[in-house]
Amino acid sequence: MTETNSQPKKKPGYMDDHLGHHSSMRLMSIVALGASIIFGLITILHSTASQENGLYITIAFLIAAFAPKALQKFAEHKF
Repeated sequence: MTETNSQPKKKPGYMDDHLGHHSSMRLMSIVALGASIIFGLITILHSTASQENGLYITIAFLIAAFAPKALQKFAEHKF
């Protein structure tokens, strides 16, 4: 008689990858997206802030939010 200790598998959450491991890349993407939203709002709402520099910072955070995850997906699929 074999006894199996099978616990029900927990469905991966938003911060987990498809295997159920915690994903630091998703956390980093959410933090960068939040930072871009905050810097965008600061740039729009404060007329004394440099509009050009605020735009550059906002775009940099947007790229930091989406580009690494896309590159990771490409690398996992390709290799």
